[in-house]
Amino acid sequence: MNKLFLSKMDTYLDIIQQSFSGYYQYLVREIMNPHWGNYFYWLLLISLIFWSLEIVFPWRKNQKNIRKDFWLDGFYMFFNFFLFSLIVYNAVSNVAVAFFNDVLMSIGIDNLAFFNIETFPYWSQLFVLFILRDFIQYFIHRLLHRIPFLWNFHKVHHSVKEMGFAAHLRYHWMETIVYRTLEYIPLAFIGFGIDDFILVHLFTLAMGHFNHSNISIPLGIFKYIFNNPQMHIWHHGKKVPNKFGVNFGLTLSIWDYLFKTNYIPSNGRDIELGFESDEKFPTDFLGQEIYPLGQKK
Repeated sequence: MNKLFLSKMDTYLDIIQQSFSGYYQYLVREIMNPHWGNYFYWLLLISLIFWSLEIVFPWRKNQKNIRKDFWLDGFYMFFNFFLFSLIVYNAVSNVAVAFFNDVLMSIGIDNLAFFNIETFPYWSQLFVLFILRDFIQYFIHRLLHRIPFLWNFHKVHHSVKEMGFAAHLRYHWMETIVYRTLEYIPLAFIGFGIDDFILVHLFTLAMGHFNHSNISIPLGIFKYIFNNPQMHIWHHGKKVPNKFGVNFGLTLSIWDYLFKTNYIPSNGRDIELGFESDEKFPTDFLGQEIYPLGQKK
């Protein structure tokens, strides 16, 4: 495998160069040329919608509109969605995918797909991608809480002390690598690429903002299908009955009900958020980013 990597080194270096320049040009186009598929402005629009709802219909009425760590979470939002890809992720992931495909080719496998999902009608492709990806992410989320090494990275997300829409995107960049790596092969089995279908991404983005927001919208029986602020706040609770956590569903709550990880004992509006000994956890961006590197587990 080392020989294969070294033999392809020039190719991989070229991929890195093209990834940096290509993503930079993409980001500039996104900002300078608004269009319906423009992820940058969709992120702004969805964020403004949920911030407006928090201002007009707050669940915790004594929580400030610009809550604790509001600007920190705002920085995380743009760092994780755009700057991290520009700095390293886009190049590394493109090389990793190319190397993975080269390894498969070296053992006579040119395609992982068991069947071609593109033969399905478009809307059914969206549905299958959404359900499968959310199912995979539910179990990845459980791993983040169960494996000490991964939990040290996930603590960044759980360091939120006041919930609001932007808390959705306060997470360590390592989580992006973990999620995308573990998603890649299962999705490849049915012919999906990780970046397929902006509609699925936008829907899950909106639901993630909703789950973390300071609003209360009764879902009725749909609360057993979709995640919501009144359920997800218990996931962030400092005191929960299971040391590995509860309510792991990202967009869908149905996985928690199916696998018995659901927990909503009461309203939960004013519970204390965080984790044990979080008073020792860094409160600044750089400190939170380097924190996991100094932990023994």
